[in-house]
Amino acid sequence: MLEAAHDESAESPPIWPAFGDLMACLFGIFVLLFVWAIAFHVDLSRDLAVERDARVAEAAKREKLEELLKRTSGNGFEGRVTMIDGRIGIGGAVLFRSSSADLQPEGATLLGELAKPLASYLAAHETDAIMVSGFTDNLAVANPAKGFKDNWELSAARALTVVRALVAAGLPADRVFAAGFGETHPVAPNASDDGRAKNRRVEIAPVPRR
Repeated sequence: MLEAAHDESAESPPIWPAFGDLMACLFGIFVLLFVWAIAFHVDLSRDLAVERDARVAEAAKREKLEELLKRTSGNGFEGRVTMIDGRIGIGGAVLFRSSSADLQPEGATLLGELAKPLASYLAAHETDAIMVSGFTDNLAVANPAKGFKDNWELSAARALTVVRALVAAGLPADRVFAAGFGETHPVAPNASDDGRAKNRRVEIAPVPRR
């Protein structure tokens, strides 16, 4: 019996081949994870480089537009036009009377002057278009039955009026479009007359052309 038991223990399979197989599997998994990490790092670096280049290009475009505006600043843009993050801002009072989408003479003249640097910008950047955005304060439209139903409609009509004026002044019609945002996206609190005046505005900005 003792001899038989000794023989059975002698015939049990060795553990080292199984251990070697396990280590080989673990090493293979490690290599796969290492390769995946390298590939992820390369993709991330490439995406960051693309994003960085895009930001640099956008900054260069903004600087170009600001430079074009400065060249024509003798027309009296200062005090009536702001330039923030590539967006040209015009106070609503300069362009329109209260609850109206009809251009005032001063506003029509100003847009005619702005059309020149904007046209130069578009000529130099074929992949861009000009977006005209209209904004209002939070006060209800006066006499909605005789004019516009609400601030959405008023802001859209004002933006469209500006687009038509810019096109009439020489901008290509297929590269200018209008959008109305009503009282959304205020730049100042609507709690005071000064704040509401800042929110009544039109913004003109270059955007990628689709």
